[in-house]
Amino acid sequence: MHKNTRPALLATLAAAALLSACAGTPMTAAPTFSQALLPSAVQVPAGHRVAMETVGVGRITYECREKASTAGQFEWVFAGPEASLQDRSGRRVGRYFGPPATWALDDGSSLTATQLAVAPAGAGSIPLQLVKANPAMGAGALTGVTHIQRVATKGGVAPALACGAADKGRREVVNYQADYIFWKAA
Repeated sequence: MHKNTRPALLATLAAAALLSACAGTPMTAAPTFSQALLPSAVQVPAGHRVAMETVGVGRITYECREKASTAGQFEWVFAGPEASLQDRSGRRVGRYFGPPATWALDDGSSLTATQLAVAPAGAGSIPLQLVKANPAMGAGALTGVTHIQRVATKGGVAPALACGAADKGRREVVNYQADYIFWKAA
């Protein structure tokens, strides 16, 4: 054997040994989402199971409006989201938009929900959220969903731009990402 081919042969034999060792090891499913590290306010009540996990990637629109409680003062107000919902492998499965907050899957099912609780997220990220789902419309994966959690948020907070009388009605769009975890009764 030529001495330049020896390293390649050894690498091939090592790879074959590793593959044969793995062949006897049973594959396990990826672990499902855990609530253990979430604040209690946004944990789903006991007696539920994860039905689906998605990643929402999109934008949130804010509008400069006069504060409802203080005439003459202005603030950025949430006007609505628009996001693509993707499964864990990155394949589009639906969209999230509003108002009202609506999750619509490509299988024809959709639902709206009512906020139950929020909890702070990391700096510069929209809060974690727990919502109670309204009955789904259309047949599909959202049928029977009782709760949705928004977790692992990145970005999405109101812009740090001036918002005054001269800006009233101005809209700004910010990028965000969040995991949406859908739960059904166990």
